[in-house]
Amino acid sequence: MKKHNYSAGPCILPQEVFQKSAEAILDFNNSGLSLLEISHRSKDFVAVMDEARDLALELLDLKGKGYQALFLHGGASLEFLMVPYNLMKVDGKAAYLDTGTWASAAIKEAKLFGEVTVVASSKDENYSYIPKEFTVPNDVDYLHCTSNNTIFGTQIKEFPTVSVPMVCDMSSDIFSRVLDFSKFDIIYAGAQKNMGPAGTTLVVIKEEILGKSGRVIPSMLDYEKHIKAESMYNTPAVFPVYASLLTLQWLKKIGGIAAVEKLNQAKANLLYTEIDRNPYFKGAAKVEDRSNMNVVFLLDNEEHTELFDSMWKAAGISGLPGHRSVGGYRASMYNALPIESVQVLVDVMKDFESQV
Repeated sequence: MKKHNYSAGPCILPQEVFQKSAEAILDFNNSGLSLLEISHRSKDFVAVMDEARDLALELLDLKGKGYQALFLHGGASLEFLMVPYNLMKVDGKAAYLDTGTWASAAIKEAKLFGEVTVVASSKDENYSYIPKEFTVPNDVDYLHCTSNNTIFGTQIKEFPTVSVPMVCDMSSDIFSRVLDFSKFDIIYAGAQKNMGPAGTTLVVIKEEILGKSGRVIPSMLDYEKHIKAESMYNTPAVFPVYASLLTLQWLKKIGGIAAVEKLNQAKANLLYTEIDRNPYFKGAAKVEDRSNMNVVFLLDNEEHTELFDSMWKAAGISGLPGHRSVGGYRASMYNALPIESVQVLVDVMKDFESQV
């Protein structure tokens, strides 16, 4: 039976990425060697890294605008401390928007480096909304925000205009919608949502903001060293970078971010319409802040859990249970999830309504 993969990450990727990745594991570029055994310094892999970095900037419309793209280790969680290490001045301070678990984790790390001002938080309502109309001090070294909150199903729809550098964790919605990415000075994202398998992290940096912290930065945490070494300061995660390149090539082929945004909006509209129509379900996030990537919803009556669970599992749906912080269900609808899979879930919800 075909599986409909709603996992929050690692998650669904395009089928052609799986196919080409599998072929490369057996024989990469007709070299007679596996992708898993070639040197990261070989001309074949250097070409992969160069194209992946270049294509990431092209898709974000940042090519030739003073930005560098890096593929690093450590996931988004390492960026929680790399950002303040590189941007927060000695005796400096930074502003953070607290919209969920990962934003809170980033705040915790930043406090190790200096003063942190939380400009707004939605913790008071279990992160079910995005704070608005907050003020960012002009004397902070940067503002950090999280564009999409995987666990709670919220997404920033409008980013603030600020006079300080803006950093954004886009791990769960990068490449999913058109934005003015030049508003951001650093964008980072773990690969395992919209870009590739777990194991590498994309970091996009406006070069001119670096080198001003006055800190002595350990080499492996220094963005400038990674830029100079073109993401080869140490051995990169060869397979995840290659799979990420294939995913970026797929995205460009289908029309880029503008094209996939239309598909993502159609998927979100289909599922949210059913959640709002069906009396046995309710959304967890405030309507105006609902994520198009992670749809979090609850049963109106938890006594029906066993029946609904049996129905979606029988339909070949995988990865639907919600995070323990919220409960209920979470349908993660990343770029590669086809709308046909969303229709299967909607049909199950309709059938459930008729059986209760």
